[in-house]
Amino acid sequence: MPSGQSLSLDQRLSMRLSIQQLRFVKLLEFNTQELEDAIDKELEDNPALEVVEEAPQPEIQLPHYLKSANNSSSDDWANYDFSPADTGESLYESLSRQIAERDLPDIIRQAAEYIVGNLDSNGYLRRSLPNIINDMAFGPGIEISHDEALAALDIVKDLEPFGVGASDLRECLLIQLQHLPPSTERNDASAIISKQFEAFSMKHTHKIITGLKIDKDRVKRAIDLIVSLNPKPGASVNSDLENANVIVPDLIINNEDGALSVSLNNRLPELAIDRSFTEAVNEMEASAKRKKKGSEFITARYNDARDFIKILRQRQETLINVMTAILKIQEEYFHTQDVYRLKPMMIKDISALTGYDLSVISRATNNKYVATPWGIFPLRFFFSDSIGDEGDDASDALTNRKIEAEISALVEKEDKRHPLSDEKIKQEMEARGYDVSRRTVAKYRDRQGIPVARLRKEL
Repeated sequence: MPSGQSLSLDQRLSMRLSIQQLRFVKLLEFNTQELEDAIDKELEDNPALEVVEEAPQPEIQLPHYLKSANNSSSDDWANYDFSPADTGESLYESLSRQIAERDLPDIIRQAAEYIVGNLDSNGYLRRSLPNIINDMAFGPGIEISHDEALAALDIVKDLEPFGVGASDLRECLLIQLQHLPPSTERNDASAIISKQFEAFSMKHTHKIITGLKIDKDRVKRAIDLIVSLNPKPGASVNSDLENANVIVPDLIINNEDGALSVSLNNRLPELAIDRSFTEAVNEMEASAKRKKKGSEFITARYNDARDFIKILRQRQETLINVMTAILKIQEEYFHTQDVYRLKPMMIKDISALTGYDLSVISRATNNKYVATPWGIFPLRFFFSDSIGDEGDDASDALTNRKIEAEISALVEKEDKRHPLSDEKIKQEMEARGYDVSRRTVAKYRDRQGIPVARLRKEL
C-alpha cells in the first residue's frame, strides 16, 4: 500500500485559567484559618510584601469623671469572669500520673506508660498487643514478655476514667460495669453485653428476653444502666485540645434596630508592598535602558506582591457580595430566626444576583461560616431545594428545611414505646398538607441524624 505524509490544520477553541485566576480560586476556597496561614506563608516567601503597622493613636487626656463609670448591674457583663478556662490535665497526663502513684515494677510501669501513649483520644487501644511489644523493643529498647505486657494492660484498664484501654465498645462497657458495685442490674447488664450485644445494638429487646430468660422489667433496668455508661471515656478528659475543631466565622451578620448588614470577620492583616521594592521598580522604569543587577528578581517579587494584594481584596469582596445576596433572599429568616421562613434558594439564584459564575458561588460558600446574633451557621445552611409544586406564589414553596423541621417535631412528640416508622411519618406529613414520599422522609430523617424507628424504641 502506498504510504505518505500529510499535513492538516485543525482549529480548536479552549479556555485556560491564568495564574492570577488560579490563585484567586485557591484563596476563595480557603476558610479564615487557612487564609491566615496562606498570608503568613506569602509574607515569609515574598520580601516585597509587608504588613502595614497601625499608627499608634495619640493619648488623649480625659477628665477624671470620664475615665470611670458606675452604671453596671448584678447581671451585667462587668461581673463576668473573662479569665482563660482551666484546661486541666490531658488524658495522657492523667493516666501517667495515676501510674506513677502506684507501686509497680519498673518494666510494668514503662509498659503501662507506653500503652497509654498509644491510646486514641477516646481512650481506646486500637493496636494489638504483639505490635506494641515489638514497637517497645525496636523503639525505646524495652524487652518485655507477653505476660508482662498483659499485666501492664490490666493496670491501664484499672485506671480512671474506667473503660480506657479497651479495644472496642463492647470491652469498654464491660470494664465500666466491672467497676460498679455488685447488683442484679450490673449482672444483667454484663450478661447482655457479653451474650446479647448484637441484639442490644439493634434494640431487639425480645431477643434479649428470650436469650437470657429474664423478664422485661429487669431488661429495662439493665439497659438503662448500660445507656448511662460512657462509650468514649477518654473524651471526658481534656485530651488533645489542639485537635479540637474550632469554627472561626468568615462573616458576621449585624442587626441594629432591624437594619441588617454584612461584615467580614476581619482578623487579616493589611498588606502593602515594601517601600524599598516600590522605589527600586520606579527607578528601573525611569532608567529602562540601564540594566540593573537583580532587576528580574525585584520585578517578579513586586508583581507577585501586587497581584496577591489585589486577589486578596477580590476574594473579600466576593464573600461580602455573596453573603449580601443570601441576606437579600433570606431576609425574612434573619429577622425572625424561624427556619420555616427560609425560602427555596440554590446556587443559581445567588449567581443571578451577583453575576458570579456558579463555580465561584460554590467555592465562596463551601466550608465558610457566618456568625449571627443567635449562633454560627455554615453558609450552605441557607440553601435549600423546593419540594413539590411551588404554585403561583413562590413564597409558599416547600423547602427541605421545613420538611426536616416537621420530621424533627413529629419524632420529638412520638410515643417512644411505639416510635413512628417512615411510612407513618409520611402519613402524618400528608395529614398536615405536605406531599412527600416515604423515601423523602427517610432521606431528611437520616440527614438530621435521627435513627430508624426500631433504634428509637424504648421499653
